[in-house]
Amino acid sequence: MKRRLLARGGLWLWVWAVLAFLFGPIITIVIFSFDRSNIETWPIRSWTWSWYQVAWHDEQVRQAFVLSIKAACAATALALVLGSLAAFGVHRAKFFGRDTISLLLVLPIALPGIITGVALHSTFQWAGIDLSIWTIIIGHTTFCIVVVYNNVIARLRRTSSTLFEASADLGASAHQTFRFVTLPLIATALVSGGLLAFALSFDEVIVTTFTAGAQNTLPIWIFGAIRLGQQLPEVNVVVTAVVILMFIPIVIAARLTGRDNFAAPRTPRTN
Repeated sequence: MKRRLLARGGLWLWVWAVLAFLFGPIITIVIFSFDRSNIETWPIRSWTWSWYQVAWHDEQVRQAFVLSIKAACAATALALVLGSLAAFGVHRAKFFGRDTISLLLVLPIALPGIITGVALHSTFQWAGIDLSIWTIIIGHTTFCIVVVYNNVIARLRRTSSTLFEASADLGASAHQTFRFVTLPLIATALVSGGLLAFALSFDEVIVTTFTAGAQNTLPIWIFGAIRLGQQLPEVNVVVTAVVILMFIPIVIAARLTGRDNFAAPRTPRTN
């Protein structure tokens, strides 16, 4: 009994140590965003909200924020369409090399971002395409597809094919089956995949650096301000806002995914 309690206590201690290691730096940045001083020192002697006002009225930050939102929304929309089509194709069609194609679809998120960024940059230069917001969207879509694809194909694999057969037996067309049967079944997978794709796209910096050109997204602005050592209090504010903006869709996606994975099946009522 004592060994079990000691083992459980050790596991909990290890969990809290890992959480402190992961989230300690983020919490530190949030705390320093309220520091009145330009120089980060501990303990903080004076607290203020003024840096939030400075960041809000900074035109460069606002333009970078708007550009990041536009790129993330467009990349998410493309990923939802392409990732869903790929999931349906791999799940429903039987052909030689299906597992290989599934692996290739997942590969972009496993590759280091710098490799993807350099490859995209070289491709755009070879094709004579000028770097713009569209190249950012293309670059982000390459790895956002993976998130949507994984969510949708996992849901399709857990869905019984008898539902679609029953819909066809009742006289429903393929369009009606997709609208009234398939789409409701994969709706939460699409929402959670889209939210995760948006969060992943919004804070991407490495791929964006190679595909943005003169465009200045929010992660690039943060990286440049830290590298130059200027506007550090304002950087803390912007990073805090980015963390909050990323945290919301990730939590919603996790709750949707967890509810679908662990929800108990309903027993049909009988008269």
